[in-house]
Amino acid sequence: MTELTNVTEAKAIKVPTLPDAQTVTSVTHWTDRLFSFRVTRPASLRFRSGEFVMIGLMGDPHPETGKVKPLLRAYSIASPSWDEELEFYSIKVQDGPLTSKLQHIRPGDEIILRPKPVGTLVHDALLPGKRLWFFATGTGFAPFASLLREPQTYEDYDEIVITHTCREAGELTYGAELIESLKADELLNEVIGDGFWKKIKYYPTTTREESAKKGRITDLMRSGEAFADLEVPALSPDTDRAMICGNLAFNLELKEMLEGYGLVEGANSNPQHYVVEKAFLD
Repeated sequence: MTELTNVTEAKAIKVPTLPDAQTVTSVTHWTDRLFSFRVTRPASLRFRSGEFVMIGLMGDPHPETGKVKPLLRAYSIASPSWDEELEFYSIKVQDGPLTSKLQHIRPGDEIILRPKPVGTLVHDALLPGKRLWFFATGTGFAPFASLLREPQTYEDYDEIVITHTCREAGELTYGAELIESLKADELLNEVIGDGFWKKIKYYPTTTREESAKKGRITDLMRSGEAFADLEVPALSPDTDRAMICGNLAFNLELKEMLEGYGLVEGANSNPQHYVVEKAFLD
């Protein structure tokens, strides 16, 4: 962990009082804009790494009726399908209906979690390939945090390229530390095979603050710089598969670029070369 990372862990589990309640077990504040948290997992919940669920809190009472309704938003599950807990990675929006409240949760608090996972960023939606690309901006890294800890990712592909573009270098910390932790993960090294993490090529970039690599990933791909840095050829439908999770403008731009390389968008019902999910913001 970095010195700035503030982690708290739960001391006790409370009896659920909210509908579909789960208990917060730890919270980590990465920057003044980003935090992650872990909660208990419903015993009946089954999901595929890369999917999302609806989570939230109870809203404020209606000024006239006094009624209180759940305030729910879609959140990608950042933990893999085999994890005993559920992890989420979130932005803090000061006037956001949900995150303005969610950013203040502490271990022992409860959140609402609807146990109905869905999503397109799953292995089932892609045809077999050689190289898998994860393209993320901001908190769009969350589903890839799940898939990077999913054994099938390494069984299905010879190489995994993860690009993560943020405004400032500090916003890359969550992803960078997660990828670094894979090297010492005894369970995954045992299940997948020692050194499985060597298949990963990590390519973080920033758009505002100076860093080891500054620039938008789409610009770096157009110029060929990204491919040269990664020592891989440009994407081809014969070998490459891709998943995209970022803001709407990023998704549309990258979608157009991938189709320019000849890749076709897929879905759970029609596996193809790439899939897209928007990063969920409040």
